[in-house]
Amino acid sequence: MQLTAGPIDYDDTGGTGPVIVMLHGLLMDGQQWRHVVSALGGDFRCIRPTLPMGAHRRPMQPDADLSLRGLGRIIAEFLDELDLRDVTLCFNDWCGAQVMIADGLADRVGRLMLASCEAFDNYPPGVPGRLAALAAKLPGGVTMMRRTLLFRPLRELPIVFGAMSKRKVPDEVVRSWMEPLARREIQRDYRKYAGDTRRGRQDLLAATDALETFDRPVLVVWAREDRVMPPEHGRRLAETFPNARLVEVADSYTLIPEDQPSVLATHLREFAAPSSDSEPRRLGKD
Repeated sequence: MQLTAGPIDYDDTGGTGPVIVMLHGLLMDGQQWRHVVSALGGDFRCIRPTLPMGAHRRPMQPDADLSLRGLGRIIAEFLDELDLRDVTLCFNDWCGAQVMIADGLADRVGRLMLASCEAFDNYPPGVPGRLAALAAKLPGGVTMMRRTLLFRPLRELPIVFGAMSKRKVPDEVVRSWMEPLARREIQRDYRKYAGDTRRGRQDLLAATDALETFDRPVLVVWAREDRVMPPEHGRRLAETFPNARLVEVADSYTLIPEDQPSVLATHLREFAAPSSDSEPRRLGKD
């Protein structure tokens, strides 16, 4: 699909079921949700766009705005181009929901699921996020980061992907994520986003106040053992939205779709079903 900022590739299961759009994290693509899509079966139309955050295979326009707010506009235009309505929009790790709501770009979103993701002042998130931002700013930093992530013993250190997933992302998946980053134009796109941390942090914080205006159902799913996204942020988010509920997931780090996909799919199935209405806020545990 060609958008204003450039081409966006996406996977679409098709079908006539309720639409779920799943968004990935930095240096990842829609494979992040592969197990959840499989667990949902054919009951939902699952769409997974590849955002320009380092694992995308086609570069964006040289003048594309790839800031946090710019990515929010890309998502909104993507929903417009596919003419999707009453979408269940899902975030994990990376999160642009706050700026989309603040900028009035969530009209096509009927439900919102936030799973262990960036919030409040946690931007870039944790040590892995800060290292990714540093790599974007240092000469040769992106190339060095890519080589580090391709070497499994270094990748699985607690300060890198070891803090993201308890189950460990398969080597072939990580290698597919890292392959495009060998190209200069993909590195350029990565730097635009990952190197813009000061403005991104300001925009994320400024957008927080707008969350109370989003009155549609929100499901906050948080890993109780998360080392990168503070568990208290999940509780705070659930309290900030007027129509939200919180579920805390055991035995998982940030990448809940990797560590506990069946649990996540169960909650998502219930939440995204057509009969899913507003519910009283409650705390759930799995």
